Amino acid sequence: MSNAFMTFNVSDYLDNDEVIAEYLTAAAEDANPDVLLAALSEVAKARGMAQVAAAAGLGRESLYKALAPGSHPRFETINAVLRALNVRISLVSANAPTA
Repeated sequence: MSNAFMTFNVSDYLDNDEVIAEYLTAAAEDANPDVLLAALSEVAKARGMAQVAAAAGLGRESLYKALAPGSHPRFETINAVLRALNVRISLVSANAPTA
């Protein structure tokens, strides 16, 4: 009897725009900015890192560096990645009731 576990790979479940948007929204709500960077990285992997990099106007290596934990990418870079992933930023009041 084997005691092996399957590795969970979140990118296997990021298969449509709505799931991706919900995932990124939840990550963006975390106070730790590395959580959003990690989520963007997972989505980019699910969509194809080279394809996302090209659509964002970045080199593949530059995209990896921008989304690495502890990096401090410019807003323009994050915005370009979001556009390449077909999602956009939406802001709401912190006092707004949640659904």
